[in-house]
Amino acid sequence: MTIDASARPRAHPRARRRAGVLVSGRPGRQAVRVANLIELTERERALLDFEGSWWTLDTHKDDLIRAKFSCSLDEYYQELNRLIDVPAALTYEPLVVRRLVRLRDRKRRARLEGPAQVDDAHGGSTI
Repeated sequence: MTIDASARPRAHPRARRRAGVLVSGRPGRQAVRVANLIELTERERALLDFEGSWWTLDTHKDDLIRAKFSCSLDEYYQELNRLIDVPAALTYEPLVVRRLVRLRDRKRRARLEGPAQVDDAHGGSTI
């Protein structure tokens, strides 16, 4: 089974392709062979490496992002958000990518559901 070319994310102009296996994010978690898996660029690998290790450093994450990637926080998170949807990112750093997808999905659900109801000390709702 191959992925339709129109369904594949756009590759970076300098990206190389190679064959690989992709594990689906759907409930069955079925493995499918991907004919032309897009390899990550050096910058994309650096983004994933950074997300997996920034907390071990002594500097604030915002400052590290500006210094290491020479971009604004908005640009960094937009690029990271696009990257976690690329199958090669899941192959390269599966734990980091899955964690980021979970966080993104949790934030999206929270936005769609609106403000959460907060229970007061007596078990009632404050809303």
